[in-house]
Amino acid sequence: MFTLAEVASLSDIQPTYRILKPWWDVFMDYLAVVMLMVAIFAGTMQLTKDQVVCLPVLQSTVNSRVQPDTAGKADFTTVETTTGQEEASMGTVSFAPTVTPTIPLSRATSSQYQPTESDQELKKEQKDSSGRKTNLDFQQYVFINQMCYHLALPWYSKYFPYLVLIHTIILIVSSNFWFKYPKTCSKIEHFVSILGKCFESPWTTKALSETACEDSEENKQRLTGAQSLPKYVSTSSDEGSPSASTPMITKSGFKFSADKPMIEIPSVTILDKKDGEQAKALFEKVRKFRAHVEDSDLIYKLYVGQTVIKTVKFIFILCYTANFVNTISFEHICNPKVEHLIGYTQFECTHNMAYMLKKLLISYISLICVYGFICLYTLFWLFRIPLKEYSFEKVREESSFSDIPDVKNDFAFLLHMVDQYDQLYSKRFGVFLSEVSENKLRGISLNHEWTYEKLRQHVSRNAQDKQELHLFMLSGVPDAVFDLTDLDVLKLELIPEAKITAKISQMTNLQELHLYHCPAKVEQTAFSFLRDHLRCLHVKFTDVAEIPAWVYLLKTLRELYLIGNLNSENNKMIGLESLRELRHLKILHVKSNLTKIPPNITDVAPHLTKLVIHNDGTKLVVLNSLKKMTNVAELELQNCELERIPHAIFSLSNLQELDLKSNSIRTIEEIISFQHLKRLTCLKLWHNKIVSIPSSITHIKNLESLYLSNNKLETLPAAVFSLQKLRCLDVSYNSIAVIPVEIGLLQNLQHFHITGNKVDVLPKQLFKCVKLRTLSLGQNCITSIPDKVSQLLQLTYLELKGNCLDRLPATLGQCQLLRKSGLVVEDHLFDTLPSEVKEVLNQDTGIPFANGI
Repeated sequence: MFTLAEVASLSDIQPTYRILKPWWDVFMDYLAVVMLMVAIFAGTMQLTKDQVVCLPVLQSTVNSRVQPDTAGKADFTTVETTTGQEEASMGTVSFAPTVTPTIPLSRATSSQYQPTESDQELKKEQKDSSGRKTNLDFQQYVFINQMCYHLALPWYSKYFPYLVLIHTIILIVSSNFWFKYPKTCSKIEHFVSILGKCFESPWTTKALSETACEDSEENKQRLTGAQSLPKYVSTSSDEGSPSASTPMITKSGFKFSADKPMIEIPSVTILDKKDGEQAKALFEKVRKFRAHVEDSDLIYKLYVGQTVIKTVKFIFILCYTANFVNTISFEHICNPKVEHLIGYTQFECTHNMAYMLKKLLISYISLICVYGFICLYTLFWLFRIPLKEYSFEKVREESSFSDIPDVKNDFAFLLHMVDQYDQLYSKRFGVFLSEVSENKLRGISLNHEWTYEKLRQHVSRNAQDKQELHLFMLSGVPDAVFDLTDLDVLKLELIPEAKITAKISQMTNLQELHLYHCPAKVEQTAFSFLRDHLRCLHVKFTDVAEIPAWVYLLKTLRELYLIGNLNSENNKMIGLESLRELRHLKILHVKSNLTKIPPNITDVAPHLTKLVIHNDGTKLVVLNSLKKMTNVAELELQNCELERIPHAIFSLSNLQELDLKSNSIRTIEEIISFQHLKRLTCLKLWHNKIVSIPSSITHIKNLESLYLSNNKLETLPAAVFSLQKLRCLDVSYNSIAVIPVEIGLLQNLQHFHITGNKVDVLPKQLFKCVKLRTLSLGQNCITSIPDKVSQLLQLTYLELKGNCLDRLPATLGQCQLLRKSGLVVEDHLFDTLPSEVKEVLNQDTGIPFANGI
C-alpha cells in the first residue's frame, strides 16, 4: 500500500509554478488530495476490518416454522445471528460444542432445541472420554467466510479503494503533466524565471513610476495649455508613439512629425550600474524567449489535451460508478457448492464494511461531480476566448509604453495563465517588451558611462583643423555631447536609436554633421536649430528609407553627401524625396549605384555648383538631366562605366572642373567640344583606357590641369604642350618612353608627374620649366640626372626612386627650396652627394611640403 507522502509526491511541483495555476487548477488539486485521502482511508479500513460473516440457511427448519409461529422465527433468526457473530468475533465458541467428528452437523444443531435422553448419555460419555480437541467447526466457518468473500461479495465492494486510488493518481498526473513534459517544462521554467526577475527588477519600478509622473505632467499640460500648442508639435507621449521623434512639419506636400519639447521629470528611483546591466540582460532574455516560444503552440495544446483527458475521465468514472452504488449491500446470499464438505448448500452472509463503503462512495461521487464541473468550466474558458493571442492594450493605455507588442501562441497562453494569478505580473512584464522602455534604460546606462570628461577626451582635430567628435556603435547619443559647445564636427556612426534633443541648440559652433547608418530622430527645437545653423551633412545608409525625412527640410544646408543604395527594387526609380527645399545647397555628393541621374536632383540644379556621382560600377546611362545644371562648376562622374565623354557635359557653360575617373573611356575625340566650355580649367581623365590624345586638345586654351594617369598612353603629342596655361600635367603609370622636347614651352608648368613609365632620358628642355615645384620621375629607366636641374629654383619635391641612377648631381644643392624630406631617392644615392650638399638638403627652412595633387 502507498503512503500518503509517496502518492502526494506525484503532484509535487516547484513552488514558483504557482503563478501558472489558476483557481480551478488549485481547486482541483485540493479535490484530488481529498479523493486521495478517501482512497487511503477506505483501503486502510478494508485491510484492517473488512470481513464477511456467513451462517447456513436451514431449509427444513425454516419451512416447518414459518407458518405457525412468525414471532418464533424472528427470535430464531435473532439468536442465530447473534451466535454467529459471537463465534466469528471470539473464535473459540463452537456452533455445536458436543459434536464429535463422526456426528453430522445437522444433528448437533437440532439437539440444542430438542434434547433427548440419548443426547444426555452422549454428553456424559463425552465428559468421561479423553482425546485431542480439533475445533473443526471453527475451521469450517473460516473456510465458508473466505469462500463467500470471493463468491458472494461484488467486485466493486472489494476493489473500490484501489479504483479510487488509481483514478486519483491519473487525475493528479493529468493536472501536472505540462509541468513535467520536457518540451514544455523547459519553456515554462524559463518563462517563470524571467517573469520573476522582471517583476522584481528595480528598472520595472522605475519605469512604471516615471510613467505615473509623465501621466500627471501630461494631464496638467492638457488642462492648462494643450490648446495653445502649435499644430506641428505632437502632443502624444514622447515614448508612447513610434513616430514621436520624427519632425511633424507640413510643408511642400510632405508631412513630418516632431517631438514635443523635452520635459524634465525627476527621477523617482536611482538605478545603479549593476541594476542597469541586469535590466539590459533581461531585455535580451525576453527578446530571445519570445522568438523561441512564439513560433509554436505546444504548451496550449498540451494543456487542452490534459483537460480533455480529465473531463473524459470524470465522465467515465461517473458512468460506471453510478451503476455499482446499489451493489454495495450489508446482506449477501452465498452458494459455495461445498455441500459434500459441510452439508449446507446456501449461506447468508453479512459484510460489516458495507455501510462505511457506501458513505465513502457517495462522498467520492460528490467530489468527482465537483471535479467534473470544474473541468467543464476549464474547457469553456479555453475555447471561449482566443488564448493564443494576448493584447497589452490596457497596459498601453495605462502607461506611456504604447509600443508594447501583442504576442501570440504559447507566449500569449502563458500570459493568460499568469493573469488568472495576478494581472500585475503581465503589466510589469510588458515593460520589458517595450522598445521605448529599453531605449530609456539604454539612455540612462549610456549617460552613466559617457560623461562630459570622457567625451572631451575623444574630441580631436581633423585635417581642416576643426574640433571633431566621432561616436561609434553606441546605444544612443549621450546627453553630455550637447554640452560640448565648441564642437565643429559631430560624427554618429551605427547608432540606430540616435536622438537629437533640444540641447543641441547650445552647440553654436556646430556646422557639420555625419550620420553613418544612423537614422537620427530630432525634436522640434533641435530641428529648428539644425535648419538654421547646419552647413554640411553626410548621410550613409543601406536603403533610401533610412534617410531621415527632416534632411530634406534643412533650408540653409550648403553641402549634402549621400552614400548608399538609391535604387528601388525594380531598379527603375530613385527613392529620393524632393530637394527643392534645400535652397542654399551648393554641393551634392552621391555615392551609389545609379543608372540615371535622379530627377529630383533637378530641383536643386539651378543653384548647385558641384555635383559628384560615385557609382559602384553600375553603368550610368541617362545623363540628360545634366543639361539643366547650368551653374555647375565642378562635375565628377566616377566609376560609372562610361565609354565616351557624355555629350550632355558640353552644355555646362560654367563648368570649371571635370573628373571622369575610373570609367571605361577608350577614346576622347569628343574633346574638341570642350572649346565651348570657356571656363574649363581642370580635366581629369585618369584611370581609364585612353590610348591616345587627339590634337584637338589645343582648343581647350584655358586648361590649367590635365590628369591622364593610369591609362594606356604611349606618346605625348606636341598639342599637349601648346596649352600655355597648363600648370599641372599628370601622365603617370602609362607606357610613355620619351618626353618630347616641346615640354619646354610650358613655362607655367608647376607640377609634372610621369612616374611609372619607360622614360630613359630627360630632355634638357624640361629644365626650362623654371616654375616647377613638383617633379615625379620615379619608376622609369633614367640613368642620369642632368646638372641643369639646378635651374629649378622653386623645386620642393623631386621623386627619383626606382630608376637606374648611379649618382645624384651635386647641383641639387642649388635648388634652394628642396630639402631631404622632399627628395625621394634610395639611401645609397643620397650618400653619393657631397657633404656640403647634404647639409643644405638637411636644413629645415619650415617651407611646407607640396606635391601638387
